[in-house]
Amino acid sequence: MELSPAHKTTAIGAIPEEWDVKPMSAVLAKARLGGNYPNQLAETDFPLMKMGNIARGVFDVSTFEYISPRTIPEAQHRLSCGDVLFNTRNTLDLVGKVAIWRDELPTAYYNSNLLRLEFKPSEIASSVFANYWLNTAAAVSRLRALATGTTSVAAIYTRDLLRFDVAVPPPHEQTAIATVLSDVDSLLVEQDALIVKKRAMRQGAMQELLTGKLRLPGFSGEWNLQRLGDAAVLKARIGWQGLTTAEYLDSGDYYLVTGTDFTSGKIDWANCHYVTKYRYDQDPYIQIAPRDVLVTKDGTIGKVAIVDAVDKPGTLNSGVFVIRPKSKSFVPEFFYYLLLSDVFDKFLSQLSAGSTINHLYQKDFVGFTYRLPPTEEEQVAIAEVLRDMDTDIDVLEAKREKTALLKHGMMQELLTGRIRLV
Repeated sequence: MELSPAHKTTAIGAIPEEWDVKPMSAVLAKARLGGNYPNQLAETDFPLMKMGNIARGVFDVSTFEYISPRTIPEAQHRLSCGDVLFNTRNTLDLVGKVAIWRDELPTAYYNSNLLRLEFKPSEIASSVFANYWLNTAAAVSRLRALATGTTSVAAIYTRDLLRFDVAVPPPHEQTAIATVLSDVDSLLVEQDALIVKKRAMRQGAMQELLTGKLRLPGFSGEWNLQRLGDAAVLKARIGWQGLTTAEYLDSGDYYLVTGTDFTSGKIDWANCHYVTKYRYDQDPYIQIAPRDVLVTKDGTIGKVAIVDAVDKPGTLNSGVFVIRPKSKSFVPEFFYYLLLSDVFDKFLSQLSAGSTINHLYQKDFVGFTYRLPPTEEEQVAIAEVLRDMDTDIDVLEAKREKTALLKHGMMQELLTGRIRLV
């Protein structure tokens, strides 16, 4: 790579001398809207991509709908690998999303809210390059400015899109940029797959180790049945204390921990609110300490976190239980992983059977029963194995985040020509 020595000022900003700026009408061979197909959730032979399936640059096919069975879609609306799709209507924040189809499904069609951009090979040598360029921060901002309508329903009309200016590097440079960025995307896909694999291994290990199906070397003996109400003290902020969201402070000396602050089993201290000293002192039973196990009891019930080192005093809002063992009845770290396992999931499922449960009551929670290894040493050993697996996942996620930041930086430099590929 090398820094670009010469730039020229254009309507879309400074670009290299060798690059052109052209309206979309000059680089498009055709812009084709999809079909207005009736659709359904039930599976048919024809998956249908809609505006909700377009993310920034990629298609999200985690969920999708199908064209109704009595309708035969037109061949011209079938997606092919490398097709670039443009979201013509959505909310004001989401309209104008662009993504490239990479054969995420063997067969798929697109509906009438999506516009397929078919480029002239003489102008846009790589649809992959076009997808990356149209997803730069500057392009996204300018596309959004084309939208008309309200914040709930906004549209970008084809006539306006055709006047949209795009950067056109020489064909060989388009291909080179697309190749480099695609290589980084491939690395991200590999990293995502490895993280998924490691998480599955961790989940499998939890199911084996936390139920006694698999024993660590050197341990034996029968596991003991335990009831939470007999083994632990459960506390939460009681209703008469009347803490309101108006008392949630943006800064202070006393953390207020809520369920929304739970991130990957830990407390995201950087995003916590604060309360006054009076509110902190009001209830000593919910003043949190290292190794406290926390469980949400309102909203999304059953989220779990364990308190690590705390740099300031902290307390809880009314939506969180703190759980502490009585007389070393269990090892908190072991119990934390137990609450992340299917053992606790099954308990919650039984509570919610036949109803829409949105609150975990203490009278029910104390009835949670589970089995424990006969010795504290085995609990500690199991928790350490699972913690080591968590650490491995954390390392992989940090690497993945660095790769994503690298890609973002490369897009900003390569797609503006500030750095050129030699």
